[in-house]
Amino acid sequence: MDGVHDLGGRYGFGAVAPEADEPVFHERWEARVFAAVAAAGAGGLTANTDQFRHAIERIDPVAYLTHGYYGRWLAGLETLLLESGWLDEGEWRRRLAERGVEYGRPPAARPSARPDRVAPDHGGSSARRPLDVAPRFRVGDRVRTRSLPSPGHTRLPAYARGREGEVVSHHGGWVYPDAHAHGRGDCPQHLYTVAFRGETLWGEAAEPGTRLHLDLFEPYLESA
Repeated sequence: MDGVHDLGGRYGFGAVAPEADEPVFHERWEARVFAAVAAAGAGGLTANTDQFRHAIERIDPVAYLTHGYYGRWLAGLETLLLESGWLDEGEWRRRLAERGVEYGRPPAARPSARPDRVAPDHGGSSARRPLDVAPRFRVGDRVRTRSLPSPGHTRLPAYARGREGEVVSHHGGWVYPDAHAHGRGDCPQHLYTVAFRGETLWGEAAEPGTRLHLDLFEPYLESA
């Protein structure tokens, strides 16, 4: 979906500064969030990875930018638990207040009043799916990404919309995240790797000689 979470390829956020010898978890609560998300998935409380990603995309924008990686995971999990009814909103807010969340300050989770109903995914560990429909594009084809806004989950980043590239690989049929996140089934689609020149994505400010490869589903693409 379109929102503050779609930061890839954008200017203004500074250089990436990798942390030397970074630990798996910086604090104990991060490990507990990781375990809680894994348990929710194993128990069927969260249906699939695409649904979970969409829940993270919907959290409070300020929280998304300030709460860190596992803070976003926690807010996404809370959103889904509230929407499913496994977590009572009154009890949740009371516990937040007990832990010092200021009155009037919105929590990071933002559950929908009319959430999608997504059945637990029993497709196994692989998202690859057979397809009887022939691929529309071949390796070497010039394609253009669509530039339509997305009200729901999508794996097409905003900075790459409306841009021309070249198909360099075809991967067969895979679960389509744009449908899977919202309970509309696997809806498998052909998946391609598309190469883009840096200046096509970022103009003359791009680093010379840059080529970026993106894995993109067929509905994202049209012939150039």
